[in-house]
Amino acid sequence: MASDKAETVKADKQGGFSEIVKVVVQALLLALVIRTFLFQPFNIPSGSMMNTLLIGDYLFVSKYSYGYSRYSFPFGVVPISGRIWAEEPERGDVVVFKLPTDNSTDYIKRVVGLPGDTIQMIGGVLHINGTAVKRERIADFVEVDQYGVERSTARFRETLPNGVSYDTLEYGTGDLYDDTPVYKVPAGHFFMMGDNRDNSKDSRYLDGVGYVPFENLVGKAQVIFFSVGEGEPLWKVWLWPWTVRWNRIFDTL
Repeated sequence: MASDKAETVKADKQGGFSEIVKVVVQALLLALVIRTFLFQPFNIPSGSMMNTLLIGDYLFVSKYSYGYSRYSFPFGVVPISGRIWAEEPERGDVVVFKLPTDNSTDYIKRVVGLPGDTIQMIGGVLHINGTAVKRERIADFVEVDQYGVERSTARFRETLPNGVSYDTLEYGTGDLYDDTPVYKVPAGHFFMMGDNRDNSKDSRYLDGVGYVPFENLVGKAQVIFFSVGEGEPLWKVWLWPWTVRWNRIFDTL
């Protein structure tokens, strides 16, 4: 009788363990499917999109928004030519894309130029197809570094021709890319710029980023799901009450 009970307990333990393994495997497969086809998390390591995105922001990017290319999948394992179920981004979208010069590094910028557009910066003002984009001076952006030192930066509210508005930062006048030649966006390509105009390596740098092929788009930035202060380790959960930027969580883009 005791032997029967021991065997039953052993079988229950084995069955319970196999159920746990099954649940874990199913959860991992579901997470892989979601990450591959629907939403992929990214974190922001630089200030090129301030103040829309800050260093320490974590966001979800929708993979399906523009259809799928080989860059939609890890390591480009799916040999897709061009894009399937393609839908072009709209002017003003915040987009993650593969850097055209190496096709492996992820960049995040804002779409300001569509195929066929002409883009030019004149005196720090964005011009699209020969017309200055509307912008108005608003309150300075004030940031506090990890040492408690405040720094104010001029901030402008910029509105694109399709009505999309967002903030841009400008540290001063006379930056190298405040005045540029006219860029003609080729067919099948997009012109990307960072909102932090004097601290963004973007399509204005033809040798560094340049025009971004439609194929290189990974997805559209949708929502900030977490945010910690610049330089604050994410793993120090006991500091979260003070280091997490609670007011940024679930901000849409």
